[in-house]
Formats: sequence, C-alpha cells, structure tokens
Amino acid sequence: MNFSKLIITFLFQFYFTEILAQQVSPTLSVKEMAITIDSICEKLQKNYINPKVADEMSYILKTNLKNNNYISIIEPSNFAQQLTKDLQAISKDKHLSVIYNPSVIAREQALTDKERAKLEIEEKDEILKGLRRDNFGFKEVKVLEGNIGYLDLREFADPKYSGETLTAAMNFLGNTNAIILDLRNNDGGSPAMVQLIASYFFSTPTHLFDFYNRPKKELTQSWTLPYVSGIFKPSADLYILTSKKTFSAAESFTYCMKNLKRAAIIGETTAGGAHLTGAVIATNNFFVRIPQGKPTSPITNTNWEGVGIIPDIQVHSDEALKIAHSKALEKLKK
Repeated sequence: MNFSKLIITFLFQFYFTEILAQQVSPTLSVKEMAITIDSICEKLQKNYINPKVADEMSYILKTNLKNNNYISIIEPSNFAQQLTKDLQAISKDKHLSVIYNPSVIAREQALTDKERAKLEIEEKDEILKGLRRDNFGFKEVKVLEGNIGYLDLREFADPKYSGETLTAAMNFLGNTNAIILDLRNNDGGSPAMVQLIASYFFSTPTHLFDFYNRPKKELTQSWTLPYVSGIFKPSADLYILTSKKTFSAAESFTYCMKNLKRAAIIGETTAGGAHLTGAVIATNNFFVRIPQGKPTSPITNTNWEGVGIIPDIQVHSDEALKIAHSKALEKLKK
C-alpha cells in the first residue's frame, strides 16, 4: 500500500481530525522553513504534471523565503496553509496542497511490510463502512413526472464497492424515457467509476480519455466497457446538472459526455479540477498532495483544468433541476 492511499484513508477518519485538534505545534524556525521549501520544490519539479509551472512555483516559494515573507508565521499548520495559497496562486490547481501532520508521516515511515498489509485490510474495512453509511454516494433515485428518471449522485465511489448499487439504480431507472443525473453536490472520486457509468450510455466502444502520468512517464486510455450489469440506456436523453461545487471526477464525467454530445449540461460552470493527485512526503512534518497526472479528451485535446466546464444552459444551480425537467418533457412531447 502506498503513502497516497494511507493519506486518503487518514483524511476520512476521525484519527486525522483528532491528531490535528490535539497536536501542539512547535514554533517554526527559518531553517526548517528553508528545508521544507527546498524539499517541496524538489518534489514539485520531479512530479508535478506541468514542469514549467513547477519551476514557476519553486521560484515563487524560494523568492518569498528570501524576502522574509514567511518570517512572521509561527505555527507549522499556518505555514502549510500559506504555502498552499502561494502554490495555487501560480498554478490555479485546486488539487495541489501542503499539509502539516508529523504524526501521520511518522506512522507511515515506521510501518513494517507486515504492519502495512494488516493496516491496509483494516482501512479497507473502514472505507467500506463509510461508503455504506453514505450509500456509495447514491443520495436519491426516483421517477419524476413524465417518466423522467432522476439520480442524485454525491460521489464517484470505486466500482469494486459501488458497482452493485449502480446496477440497482440503473435497473430502477430502466423504463424511464430520459435521465437527469444530478452532480451539483458531487466532489469527485474514482476515474474507474466515471468509466463504468459512462458505459451505460453508449452502444459501441467509445474513447473517453487519454491519461498521462508524469512520474511514471505512462500514457493510458479510457474507453467505455463492452459489458455492464443491469439495464443500460444508450438511446435515452441524458441531462447533467452542475454547480460551482462540481469537481474532479464529476467534472470528468460531465466533460466527456458534453464533448461526445451525449448529454445536455445544465447549471453553473464547474470548479475546474482535472488533475490526478498523489501524496508525497516532503519532510518529517510536511507532505504535499501533488497533481501527477492529467486526462486529455480525444476530441478537444485538452481538459477543464483551471477553467471548469461551461454548461450548455447556464442557470443558477438551484434552478437547474426545474429547467432540465422542463427540457426533457418538452423534447419527449416533440
């Protein structure tokens, strides 16, 4: 199990919150600031998806340190927050962040292979419990007036956990004439779930994205799957609702469906986070969530990073469902 997976787990457990609340932060020295910034810059230049932007961010951090811009910061957590602001100001990358948590880092570094394997099993159980409590992100499934299906999806959970729930939802909506997929409160999740859900809406193999991972120098492709469990809807009208909170994997699904002209997008411009992120230890006290990969649409040859996805029909997110329902009914009447 790698450090990125451990961090994801800790972020979603009370353990992480309790440590932050109970932790007494020592005063940062200028020397520690310099060591931290040097390490972060090195990690960025090796791993960040855009080398040129990595150089720009490194230059800014080192310049700020040289100009004593951080000299008044006492607490390490505040230092991490300020570094995050400075990095995002250059990159506009909402996936990029610096986090102060020596306890998590110490625990990770101290684990033996046997302990790590045991912890992985325990964490999978905890993750599954949390996903079940949230019904794997499936908030509401119903049929609206006019036999219009509605699915409120709050998370793109890994299909190995959420696949059966997705099948049940699609079977429930199997006889509807159109489907409204509500992603207004969806902040992302698994690219594999994006692929699986998209596969319900195409009758032939369809190229969704190309993915590039910079550290691995690896290029892969994502296509719709040849088979899905349950009822699929390749000819049903599809409407996707968005808001400025729609983020990451939720944007990925929206972007490919929009550019493949498979869905009408209604709502607000999305948050603009396209990059794929991993956690990297910088020092014994700080780690960095660094975007290391990116998707590219085979249609646009780009993605939505930093700009978001502009809906086909731009309305306030509170009005999106009403508008989508009206449009669906109107089209069916024709």
